[in-house]
Amino acid sequence: MDKPASSAADQPRQRDPYLRSRGMKIPKHPQITTGRVRGALKADTYERKECEAALRVVREGDVVLELGGGIGYMSTLIATHRKVRAIHSYEANPALIPYIHSVHAANNVTNVTVHNALLSDGAGDPVPFYVRANFLASSIDRDADPDSVVRTEMIERHDINAVLQEVKPTILVCDIEGAEAHLLPGADFSGLRAAIIELHPQWIGQSGVQAVFDTMHRAGLSYFPKASHAKVVTFRNGW
Repeated sequence: MDKPASSAADQPRQRDPYLRSRGMKIPKHPQITTGRVRGALKADTYERKECEAALRVVREGDVVLELGGGIGYMSTLIATHRKVRAIHSYEANPALIPYIHSVHAANNVTNVTVHNALLSDGAGDPVPFYVRANFLASSIDRDADPDSVVRTEMIERHDINAVLQEVKPTILVCDIEGAEAHLLPGADFSGLRAAIIELHPQWIGQSGVQAVFDTMHRAGLSYFPKASHAKVVTFRNGW
């Protein structure tokens, strides 16, 4: 006797390969979308302060320079919520680059250029980047946890002022884990309309925070409290 045709209810349920966050599809990944990150993504609180600042100041037609691409969340948010002309995202961690591309692809984002490079004050030789088993903990600091390093890759250094001249950004989004105090003061940001910077005072101290503020003021940008929150500070001109 023929077996009865199975119904849709009898079929094994396919797992959704994506999390949903702020209207975006975020590909699930065993090392990225877990624990607190997973919870924050689902609750729309991941990088909340930076997201709210970006949505407040980024406008149609802007060109965005992102320093610290992370998992591709901010660049995808901006690209899908604002009709920007282009986004250039710099991320030093080579292990994150494929995932960033997957986030962009899942959301049909085509106007983001991802650069696996470090920016520096002047050109220089490539630097070693230490990829760890937990690749979110990868860094240029081998001594932080030498036993967990699984491979070393050489990462190009690009001159920040050359990048600024080529890209001509109107918006800066910067989260570079304390390097802001050393990198930003040597750059000419006079072409910016706004900058969103996550400060890391636990590492850069008062002098580092002051250096960032002084740099923005020299570029004609003033602290913009309506889009700032604690360590995430926004600067604008003409407000």
